[in-house]
Amino acid sequence: MRDSLAVPEDTIRTTVGDLALPRMGVVEQVWETDPIPTEEIESRAASATHDLDFDHVPDGGEVAIGAGSRGIANLGRIVRGVVAGVREQGYEPFVFPAMGSHGGATAEGQREKLNTLGVSEETVGCEIRATMEVETVGETPERGVSVYADANAVAADAIVMVNRIKPHTDFSGEVESGLSKMLVIGMGKQKGAKMAHDWAVDWSLRNMLPEIASQLLDSLPVAGGVAIVEDEHDDTTLLEGVPASGFLKRERELLEMAYDRMPTLPFDELDVLVVDRIGKDVSGQGMDTNVTGRRHFTINEPEPESPEVKRIFLRGMTEKTKGNAMGMGQADFVHHDILDGIDTSKALINAITASTVRCVRLPPVVENDRAGLLGALGTVGPVAGDEARVLRVTDTMRLQRVYASAPLIEAARDRDDLRVVAEPDELAFDDDGDFAAPSPDGGHDSSD
Repeated sequence: MRDSLAVPEDTIRTTVGDLALPRMGVVEQVWETDPIPTEEIESRAASATHDLDFDHVPDGGEVAIGAGSRGIANLGRIVRGVVAGVREQGYEPFVFPAMGSHGGATAEGQREKLNTLGVSEETVGCEIRATMEVETVGETPERGVSVYADANAVAADAIVMVNRIKPHTDFSGEVESGLSKMLVIGMGKQKGAKMAHDWAVDWSLRNMLPEIASQLLDSLPVAGGVAIVEDEHDDTTLLEGVPASGFLKRERELLEMAYDRMPTLPFDELDVLVVDRIGKDVSGQGMDTNVTGRRHFTINEPEPESPEVKRIFLRGMTEKTKGNAMGMGQADFVHHDILDGIDTSKALINAITASTVRCVRLPPVVENDRAGLLGALGTVGPVAGDEARVLRVTDTMRLQRVYASAPLIEAARDRDDLRVVAEPDELAFDDDGDFAAPSPDGGHDSSD
């Protein structure tokens, strides 16, 4: 029945007419990076804890360490280092899941989710206390919004958050995805996450996060956080202890660094962007809106200034997303593999919690890659197929190597930040009409 929803290639070809397909080569982005050596990650994380505010904590006091964001490189090593650093200073650490409603909004589900991220009692060397119980720790002064926090964290003598600082997919502000967001939404568990996203409808997360984070900093014994910044390869490039006294100010500064290191598309104007896979392990919105330039599904938030992409054709999902097709609503066409693999319950629950239901709308479904490319090219205006600016990427996280059409290859030759790796050649398809060439960055196909 599902396959019957996929529009056949012949139907699309009849509709768009005799449209030439672009010749595609390979372009590589030239990035200068300086990642922290893997063998130093744990010790650097431990050292970062010495910059936190523990003056109020009694000897042997309990320190709650919040962790749980997906997609962070070396997370297990970093949390293990934070645990060791806290213990070195004479305190007793425990880890709690700070992940809002993730893990099915159950304590056991969140414990299991931490385990998949490399954080377990065995790997980090301390107890993990998981609960969905929260305490009300105050309310915002003007709107009277209740502020919630994990019950185990509230009972501790100090709280330390561990998270990556990065641009958020749903909004732009002075603080976005990072320590403050983990305090407000992650530590707020399902109740806090739902509250934040409900109020985002007319308050905006850009205004809400700093205000509620300030309320939590005033109400709870937050010692600070260990901030992580990653480079264009998603390797750890900075680990820094941010004390509570400078929480919001330093996070603003680190966000600027994260924007500078964020991988982006090598071209700002595209006719067609082909994305091999979406996934919650790629971005909270499946495709990073800072990369695609599409934020139309959010509420009261402007679109990013760039890039400008006329059409997006989405081919598949990562295995780790487990059928959660969050992000498919950004696309204009999707391969039938999306329809075949979607877990509609997971996707909808995620979308309702985040108030981004438009992001899980199902675009037109096509039977194969050739049909998707033809449909996209046939709807970008009076642009000949062989003159179209077409880019194919693995996903919005892996962008060093991309397939690029001939006009983009020519543009790349004049830029120092790009290198032409392979000259344009005719597109090859297998017997099913799907791309014969593997994903451009790392050779992973959409099932990896």
